[in-house]
Amino acid sequence: MQTQINSNVQTNNPNQSNFSVWWHLLRPHTLTASFVPVFIGTASAIKYLDTLDIQYSLFFAMLIACMLIQAATNMFNEYYDYKRGLDNAESIGIGGAIVRHGVKPKTVKNLALIFYAIAFLLGVYISAETSWILLALGLVSMAAGYFYTGGPIPIAYTPFGEIVAAIFMGVFIICTSFYIQAGQVTWESVMHSLPTSILIALILTANNIRDLDNDKVCGRKTLAILLGKKNSIIFLGVMFLISFLLVIYMTIVTPHAWFYLLVLLSIPKAIKATKGFIGKTKPIEMMPAMVATRLPSLKGDGRAVVALMR
Repeated sequence: MQTQINSNVQTNNPNQSNFSVWWHLLRPHTLTASFVPVFIGTASAIKYLDTLDIQYSLFFAMLIACMLIQAATNMFNEYYDYKRGLDNAESIGIGGAIVRHGVKPKTVKNLALIFYAIAFLLGVYISAETSWILLALGLVSMAAGYFYTGGPIPIAYTPFGEIVAAIFMGVFIICTSFYIQAGQVTWESVMHSLPTSILIALILTANNIRDLDNDKVCGRKTLAILLGKKNSIIFLGVMFLISFLLVIYMTIVTPHAWFYLLVLLSIPKAIKATKGFIGKTKPIEMMPAMVATRLPSLKGDGRAVVALMR
């Protein structure tokens, strides 16, 4: 297997190792959007059950499956964007395995399918221990990942990318992680999923603001294109505000939950992310704002986990 992988990599940078090429193909900066929701759902279950004695095998199976699906989705994105001529060596925010390092497109697609197969087997295990309904829902989630950039009408080409990401990477992962531990889905677990779902969707919004001009030329109809850049930045700020207001609401309605307010320490990063797009025209100039958009999600969700564990 290692020999086969190495034969498909032709790095243009002699100082860049094969490991680095494959690592960037996973787009590790995006994986927080898959593993953090698992921690939040599990932390919610621990608080609900009032015990640390949970099913750790199910937790790790869920964690690995979600990360594999996210990584595979990134690979499908890499593959289909290349096939449609959207990516080149100068593209910002891509893994670059195909256009920069000579990895064969078929290799990238096959690796994504292998990741999906492993995730499916983990889903079978989780479902056998809990409910087979989860396997059906998991298959729908995997289909959403594939059709995000695959198929005749990719989700990424429509205004529905944010809502799909929010549902499957936010609400679904958090509530499923809660369910496999607690045996049910509660109103509180759904509420816990909403701020995170919004923040995950905003990572996509920020990405689409950065790529707005190029996406428009390529025929995409993302939400950022429909709203326009100015309104998209306003949308970004408003949705950040809503996510923080939801946290305040949960603090008020949940007994002994003032630790939830730790999430509000991420507000400065949200402000930086929103203001960072103003007046910028080149994708590379907007990268700091992109990074700042991811940080409120990571830091805010991390603090949410700590709060839920109290």
